[in-house]
Amino acid sequence: MLEQLKLAKHQRFCPSSEQTPPEQLSLFNETEALADLAAPEPEIEKIKSYVRRKAGQIGLDRLPEDLPVEEIVHELPIEEQSCPDCGNPLHVMGREEREELKFVPAKAVIVRHVSHTYACRRCEKHSDHVPVVKAPMPNPVIKGSFASPEAIAHIAYEKFVMGSPLYRQEQDWVRKGVPLSRQTMANWLTRATDDWLKPVYNRLKELLLEHQVLHADETTLQVLHEEGKTAAQKSYMWVYRTGCDAKRQIVIFEYQPDRKAVHPVEFLDTFEGYLHADGYAGYHNLKKEITVVGCWSHARRKFFDMVKTMSKEKRAGTQAMRGVQFCDRLFKLEEEYAKLPPDDNFKARYQARLEKSKPVLEQFYAWCKSLDVMPRTGMGKAVGYAQDQRFWLEHFLLDGRLEISNNRAENAIRPFTVGRKNWLFANSEKGAKASAVLYSIIETAKANGINPYDYLTLAFKTAPNCGFSANPAALERLLPLGLYSS
Repeated sequence: MLEQLKLAKHQRFCPSSEQTPPEQLSLFNETEALADLAAPEPEIEKIKSYVRRKAGQIGLDRLPEDLPVEEIVHELPIEEQSCPDCGNPLHVMGREEREELKFVPAKAVIVRHVSHTYACRRCEKHSDHVPVVKAPMPNPVIKGSFASPEAIAHIAYEKFVMGSPLYRQEQDWVRKGVPLSRQTMANWLTRATDDWLKPVYNRLKELLLEHQVLHADETTLQVLHEEGKTAAQKSYMWVYRTGCDAKRQIVIFEYQPDRKAVHPVEFLDTFEGYLHADGYAGYHNLKKEITVVGCWSHARRKFFDMVKTMSKEKRAGTQAMRGVQFCDRLFKLEEEYAKLPPDDNFKARYQARLEKSKPVLEQFYAWCKSLDVMPRTGMGKAVGYAQDQRFWLEHFLLDGRLEISNNRAENAIRPFTVGRKNWLFANSEKGAKASAVLYSIIETAKANGINPYDYLTLAFKTAPNCGFSANPAALERLLPLGLYSS
C-alpha cells in the first residue's frame, strides 16, 4: 500500500523522466559501461581560441540564413552631416549592424478567380457558328464553398500539429475579422479528407504492409456520439508505423470503437514479418507469419516505478535498481551498435547482439529466477512481467533490423495524445475516422522531413485537378514521402 501511495504521488506531482542518475548508471565495471569501442582515437591539435556560449543558449537559437532580410538604414539628417568643429561635410567611415527577428502575423485575404470567355469577331459577323473558348479555371477543393486549400491546410495544421481545438480557432478567425464557425471548419476538414486524402491514406496503408518490420501501439479516445455506446465509454486509436530499416517512413492511424484483438488481426491481414508491440495479449493472437517483438522499455518501466517510490539515499543496491541497471546495460549496448558501419541487412548488429546482449539477457533472467518476492508487490509485478514476457522480449535477437523497444510507435502516437489533452474528444465516429486519416498524413510527412502545412496545401491544390482516381501515377506523386513534385 505504501508503494502504491508513493508511486501515485510521484506520478501526480513529479517529473515523468525515466533517466537513470549518472552515479547509478550500471552495475557493471565503469570502464565497460562508459567505453565506446567504435569511437576513433582523438586527434591532438593546438587550440588558438575558444568562444563560450552564454548560459541558457541552445543550438537552435539562431537566425536562419535563408530568411528574407528587411534592411533599415539609419542616417543623420542632411543638416547634421557637418563637422561639429570645423563645419566641413562628414563622410561615412563605417557602419554598425544588429539583427532582429521580426514576425509578420498571418492575414486573411479573398482570392477571386476570374475566367474570361473568348469569341471570334469575324465569325460573329460572317459565320453561322461562333466558337466560344473559355480560359481554364482550377477545380476548387470543395465545390460550392469559399474554402481554399490554404485555409483548410491552416485549420488542419493548427488542430493536428499545434493541438488547437476548433473553438479556439473560431475565436482567432473572429479576431482576424472573419466570422468562421467551428461547424464550418469541421465540415471542411471532413469533406476535404474524404474526397482527397482518403485515397492517399489507403495507398500508404498498402505500402506499409509491404514492409517486413512494423511497430504498433494504441491509446484511448472519447467519442461523444457513437451508435451503441455512451459518451463515457472508451474508444481507441491504433497506430502502425515502419521500422528503422525503412528508407521512407510511413505512419498509419486507425480508429476502432474498442480494443479487441480482432482489430490488429484484420489490419495486418496481408502482413508477414516482425511486429514490435507492448505486452498487450491482443498482439499475441496474430497469425504464425507474424513474429511479435516485445518492448524492453515497458519491462524497465516496471522496475523504475519501484525506484521512484524510494528516496535517493536508499535506491543504491536495491533489487529494483539492479533490475533497472540490467535494462540500462542492454540499452547502452544498443547505443554502441548504432555506431557500427552500416550494411544492408544490419548483419553487424545481429552478430554483436549475440555476442554481447545475449549473455546480459541470460544473467538478467538468472537473477530474476533467484529472487524471492511477493507476486502482488510492485517488485513482484516487475519480475513477473519480465518472466511472462520473456518469449517476446528475446525476439529482438532474431534480426538486426529489429529494435530493443517499441519507442518508435510510442513517439508516433504522442502527438495524438498531446492534441487530445486540448480538444478532449471527437464528436462523432465519422470525425474520429477523419482525424485518423489526417494524423496519418501529417505524421508521415513529418517523419519524412516534409512541412505538414506545405504538403496539405499542395495536396488540396493538386488532388482536385490531377485525376488520380484514373491515374495511379498521379497518386504516387502525391504521397507525403518526399517524392511529390513541387
